[in-house]
Amino acid sequence: MSLFVTFEGPEGSGKSTQIRRLAAALEAQNVPVLVTREPGGTAIGNAVRAILLDPARTEMSPRAETLLFHAARAQLVDQVIRPALAAGQLVLCDRYADSTLAYQGYGHGQPLAPLRLLADYATGGLTPHLTIYLDIDVREGLLRKQVGSVDEWNRMEDKALAFHQAVRLGYLALAEAEPDRWLVIDAAQSIEEIHGAILTRLQALIATKPPAARGVAGNSIVQKE
Repeated sequence: MSLFVTFEGPEGSGKSTQIRRLAAALEAQNVPVLVTREPGGTAIGNAVRAILLDPARTEMSPRAETLLFHAARAQLVDQVIRPALAAGQLVLCDRYADSTLAYQGYGHGQPLAPLRLLADYATGGLTPHLTIYLDIDVREGLLRKQVGSVDEWNRMEDKALAFHQAVRLGYLALAEAEPDRWLVIDAAQSIEEIHGAILTRLQALIATKPPAARGVAGNSIVQKE
């Protein structure tokens, strides 16, 4: 069955860990899974990612940042996500269009209406069946990134604490506006507890044969079983 699941959260919320655990659990059940991320997932997207996350790019304006994220997103949707869904795979994506609303919208204070129009164009209207949001206090999340991550500190993580706090509040507002699509989880829980909550929700979603996401094979994904 084609299913599109995205993961969102502030820095250090544990998205990558939970995606890996979920993918392993689904593969153990013989569910065809594709895991990808934003920005990146393609050669073009990875090149854009290098620019976006480079701490030396301090001159980048919020509008330029927004457009670069959407450029990488458009390539990922066209090259990776749409074909995988059309083939009947379950796609897990580390960040998606909601990230731009949270970071470039709420974080930078840009108006949401044009950002939504850009997102619709970049994704061709492709909307996730489920968005899993791992919520964490931003100070705790940034500390996790500083002490536990193998990745280098990047340009987005280096922004002021007030920026990250605005991003978190933005995520919570987005989740509140679409409660049927979002699953909000307290990321202060144990890794096992978080994984269990995610797996329970996803299994229930699969069992109910959710409505197709928009934007694939015309206006909908062809459901395969």
